[in-house]
Amino acid sequence: MNYLEGLNEPQHEAVTTINGPLMVLAGAGSGKTRVLTMRVAHLITNGIDPFNILALTFTNKAAKEMKIRIAKVVGNSEAKALWMGTFHSVFARILRSEGHQLGFPSNFTIYDQQDSLNVLKKAIKDLALDSDLYKPKKVQNRISQYKNNLITVKAYYNNLDLIEADEKANMRKMGDIYQKYVEACYRNGAMDFDDLLLRTNELLTRFPVTLAKYQDRFRYILVDEYQDTNHSQYLIVKALASKFENICVVGDDAQSIYSFRGANIYNILNFKKDYPDAVTVSLEQNYRSTQNIVNAANAVIAKNLQQFKKNVFSENEEGDKIKIYRALSDADEANFVAGNIWEMHNFKQKKFSDFAILYRTNSQTRAFEDALRRKNIPYRVYGGLSFYQRKEVKDLIAYLRLLVNENDAEAMMRVINYPVRGIGNTTQNKLIVFADSQGLPISKILNDLGYYAPRLGLNNGIITKLSDFWSMIKAGQVLLKTEDVYHVTMEIGKRSGLIKNLKDDQTPEGISRLENVHELMNSMQGFIEEQQQVEDGDPSLSNFLENIALSADTQNKKDDDDAEKVSLMTIHLSKGLEFPVVHLVGLEEDLFPSFMSSSTREELEEERRLFYVALTRAEKSAFFTYAVSRFQWGKIKDCEPSRFLSEVDGKFLELINPAVESRLINHSGLQSNIFGDESFSSPFLKKKEAKKTLQKEASTLVAKNLKPLSTAKIINPSGQSSEDIEVGDSVRHDRFGVGKVEFLDGSDPANVKAKVIFQYEGEKNLILKFAKLTKI
Repeated sequence: MNYLEGLNEPQHEAVTTINGPLMVLAGAGSGKTRVLTMRVAHLITNGIDPFNILALTFTNKAAKEMKIRIAKVVGNSEAKALWMGTFHSVFARILRSEGHQLGFPSNFTIYDQQDSLNVLKKAIKDLALDSDLYKPKKVQNRISQYKNNLITVKAYYNNLDLIEADEKANMRKMGDIYQKYVEACYRNGAMDFDDLLLRTNELLTRFPVTLAKYQDRFRYILVDEYQDTNHSQYLIVKALASKFENICVVGDDAQSIYSFRGANIYNILNFKKDYPDAVTVSLEQNYRSTQNIVNAANAVIAKNLQQFKKNVFSENEEGDKIKIYRALSDADEANFVAGNIWEMHNFKQKKFSDFAILYRTNSQTRAFEDALRRKNIPYRVYGGLSFYQRKEVKDLIAYLRLLVNENDAEAMMRVINYPVRGIGNTTQNKLIVFADSQGLPISKILNDLGYYAPRLGLNNGIITKLSDFWSMIKAGQVLLKTEDVYHVTMEIGKRSGLIKNLKDDQTPEGISRLENVHELMNSMQGFIEEQQQVEDGDPSLSNFLENIALSADTQNKKDDDDAEKVSLMTIHLSKGLEFPVVHLVGLEEDLFPSFMSSSTREELEEERRLFYVALTRAEKSAFFTYAVSRFQWGKIKDCEPSRFLSEVDGKFLELINPAVESRLINHSGLQSNIFGDESFSSPFLKKKEAKKTLQKEASTLVAKNLKPLSTAKIINPSGQSSEDIEVGDSVRHDRFGVGKVEFLDGSDPANVKAKVIFQYEGEKNLILKFAKLTKI
């Protein structure tokens, strides 16, 4: 087997350059994995002992796949002798052998996140600190950052800036918690994941003989995804490679997207400073994507200042232009994506597994899940639970279930002590056992607590807490008679402390959970508005909960895990994957780029790299979508298209919208005269004349305000006259999409009803007084 056969010239150079420092800049889809595996095989084939090769990857899956490929070239015996794995697995192996020098047993325990959290909770309790102020997960996240930046307990106490920052955050006891946590781990003979790196650094720094031993062992070092290494990983690799400098790093600065995990892009940007004699090889041919996709991605990433200049290219077919869909709302956006997938599946023979929907935040999944379910399109949410299965969503829904049905024991037990209000397991068990023995619902006991409390043996403190909880539920039931679903839910979220509890947790996970609750509230507002517009609409809480229950049930039915499914995931999770068709959604300012990650040039450049990663996941087709309005905490928020849209050269783009009212547009890189006048939004129903115009005009894609469209006429934006609408008119609705008016009923303009057949949503009977339709 000639393992060098089929390599292009830069790949061949990267594989066959044996000695000295080497940096391989691997553009998206450029065959990076193949180069890494063949390089290791080449080293062994040329007489390098596999025991002297260290290959560091970022996932165990990658290491396993690479070993299998290498074994096919050099044989299983040689491949097994390699030191290949993730940073954590390799350095755990070293610490098993050498950890005794640091006082750890060879069989030390490795704590996972939950183990670590339990130890921290005990430390906080032992120090008699308020766990609401020193939230365990927040403290855990902070200590992780310390360790990854090699800030030990001693270093912490010597760093006045850190101490001052913690004092300003009203967490002046952080150092004490950190010290107590480290002592507990040491006493228990345990290390957490961050310790595996921190302790390896300590080992190599404090014991020069041990460092020399492993320098001599690892004469050839390869590091994958070097742009994603943190400071601790960088120092370990630098120390191990300092004797022979036979180090090969592979990565792409344009795909550095993990700074929130501590990744430092300067590790790769400064590689030549660390190794002035390093050879640089650029893998620039993209074998994955069409020319249009590659060229569009290049146009955007070129805006970054901090990067190595590369000329990534593709020799694949030119391919389709990237389609842009401008939605009136998040519901319209989701309906388009679901409809587009349905059409391509049925008319272009695409498998559902060919499609990916990529988004910036997990909270965005709700609208897309709902739209996909309505069309019976199977899907899978990666990296998390389906929206309605997430804990914070189920917690809030449990409160709502209790308002509708106070006898719902499951819902009651879920929230009676969440957020924590001092009604512990003992009290809950007493309620359950007593209710069962009397054949009563727990709600009956709480409604007559003064009568039942003595028989339950409850003290005055517990009685007060139960009374306060139940008073809140009863007040919510009263409020439900006069207020809509959204406002009642907001009141319950505030009075229960649930929203405050989520807001106080400023870890990335905590922020994500709050965004999910926010999205649930958005869905309520959309539900209310939709029910008001539809004839015989029912905006009640019970109807809302019924819709959720039916949706969740549809998704939870057991199906074939191997069945074809659309993939839904965050862009971060999509790195390293590829799909024939990618829908990149939510391309709006403050959503993507995120408002939390665009206050500095460094943050904005990482957001741009994230956009680059998302687009380069696509093989054949890419769709960009954005909404001009979204619900945000019960109010409609006008949105601006993402700046990244205007950074793509217009010649790679094609707009597929029907005409849209200009009042909804604030700022865009899109000019009004590049929209066609077709009645439906499907990319497969475009007129040839419109396509020519789009191709010509899209090349001037710059940030300008859209001019009013003469073909768009707003009908009934706020209960105005409906006399302009006629049977046969093509219209657009901000939730249901594009449709055709089939029938009008009623002579009184204030009460006219219309039957509209929508392209993706089917037949709807709308009350024109409330339906905000755009006549196309």
